[in-house]
Amino acid sequence: MTAKSIMFQGTASDSGKSWMVAALCRFLADRNERVVPFKSQNMALNSYITADGQEMGRAQVFQAEAAGILPDVRMNPILLKPSTDSDSQVIVNGKVIGDMSAAEYQEYKPQLRGDITDIYQSLADEYDDVILEGAGSPAEINLNDRDMVNMGMADIADSPVILVADIDKGGVFASIYGTIKLLPRRHQERIKGIIINKFRGDISLLQSGNDMIEALTGVPVLGVMPYSKVQIDDEDSVALTRKNKVMDVSKDLDIVVVVLPKISNFTDFNSLAMHPDVSVRYATSPNELGTPDLVIIPGSKNTNEDLAFLKESKFDMAIKALHSRGTFIFGVCGGYQILGKKLIDANEVESDIKEQEGLGLLSTTTYYEDTKTTNQSKAMIGQQEVDGYEIHMGKTILDEGTQPLARIIETNGNVADHLDGAISHNKKVYGTYLHGIFDNPEWTRRYLNRIRSSKGLGPLKNVVGSLKDFKETQYDELCKEFQENVDVDQILKIMDESQKVE
Repeated sequence: MTAKSIMFQGTASDSGKSWMVAALCRFLADRNERVVPFKSQNMALNSYITADGQEMGRAQVFQAEAAGILPDVRMNPILLKPSTDSDSQVIVNGKVIGDMSAAEYQEYKPQLRGDITDIYQSLADEYDDVILEGAGSPAEINLNDRDMVNMGMADIADSPVILVADIDKGGVFASIYGTIKLLPRRHQERIKGIIINKFRGDISLLQSGNDMIEALTGVPVLGVMPYSKVQIDDEDSVALTRKNKVMDVSKDLDIVVVVLPKISNFTDFNSLAMHPDVSVRYATSPNELGTPDLVIIPGSKNTNEDLAFLKESKFDMAIKALHSRGTFIFGVCGGYQILGKKLIDANEVESDIKEQEGLGLLSTTTYYEDTKTTNQSKAMIGQQEVDGYEIHMGKTILDEGTQPLARIIETNGNVADHLDGAISHNKKVYGTYLHGIFDNPEWTRRYLNRIRSSKGLGPLKNVVGSLKDFKETQYDELCKEFQENVDVDQILKIMDESQKVE
């Protein structure tokens, strides 16, 4: 007997299929079933490092958390991280195998099909349920001959499919009908239900449309999910369009994140919004910066090209002007590199820009290397221990007399002893390679209180609970919404009827 399975595919990217997987994982875990998420191939710049130093997509991480299990790179064996408009870094089983153009990867994909099949089967042998997620849309008919993430993966797993459609984008019924009817008959027959997601308004006005789409496609609508306010990590950069651009004036601190063209791991800053005095917003142009208390330059998949963007758009001048007025600046990973004096990529590891002046707000120089650092790390900042993870290609050297931010004391469960990050001489500019640094509430509160002090505000106590506890409440809330708005009994029936018996 192998695991029962069901697959959520979407009419488009950011339709909400990741959340549906997480919701069903939590529901089944609450029934004491051993459930695991699976997505054969991700294309995303938000990634995560497992306890053994493997890199995987973040969606399967939060889905694993919702399932009550530890992230395992088998849940996402292929990760594509776009580095240019046409090239991606290809990560297989948690390790980089190289950069490929879209055409090169399309030719390479058949070599991975056997690995995907074996990995999926290993999970199906260990768990009661495997909840699969597709990517983009199954109706990408130009790519379907070598597909192994949507209907191609459903074939491998012999899994039924639920189609998730985003009504917030508009044209929901056209997207449902078009997606289904563009598929060959054998794949149309795999689709056993439809979920309409991100609905706002009077649901009774939707019923006639649901009835018509069922009649046109022969596929039942199993539920309509509301536009949720649940806070779960986003994987797709499309989600950035929904991020705040305007400060919440009821908050004391205004924090702005610079949106780089190749921004990565923007989930680093979700936990800042948990603090009661903090407003977090995202700026796509210099005129959106305003006069914040803290500017954050995030990670990047192509740091040199994103640095060039900052210069071309005059973001660099605006950031330097804010710094001269006393604004705090913080760089994470690629953002840390950008804040230094110079970036040197002599062997064109990351881009064809061999050398470039940084913003010069930190006395550091970054050299790019072929080896990628992927660590889960513990560090000491002063007397405070913090957790984080590292994903970077470069090595940053501090000028003599420059103060490091942290000392790494553990990587991937092994004892370590090396320095990380830098602090400017005026103590207003920080940089670090540690993703997730703001997920450490005690250290973050101390840092935020420094900013409060600079504004003449008194300190706040550490009133924020653990990020883990907060996430648990969000998974529970998502599961509750799912049960209230989707015919879960019918989904379970579909899974039972499709279970394979060997």
